[in-house]
Amino acid sequence: MPLNLQANFHYPDQSAQRDYSAGDDFYQLLIDSHRELSDEASTALNARLILLLANHIGDISILQEALRLAGENKDTA
Repeated sequence: MPLNLQANFHYPDQSAQRDYSAGDDFYQLLIDSHRELSDEASTALNARLILLLANHIGDISILQEALRLAGENKDTA
């Protein structure tokens, strides 16, 4: 299965009523989780989140593709 690059945020028990509303909700959760953290604590949170989500995905080929795509623009971040 290829890496899904289309917006795929959703609540599993609800039909989409507005485009990207669940994506907006996730973004807000992510920002809120970093609020008032030191740079070190924020980096540690990101690392734990990446590992938890990678474990949930589990498919090494998907993770490999995600890392490749994420690394393509590493000089512009």
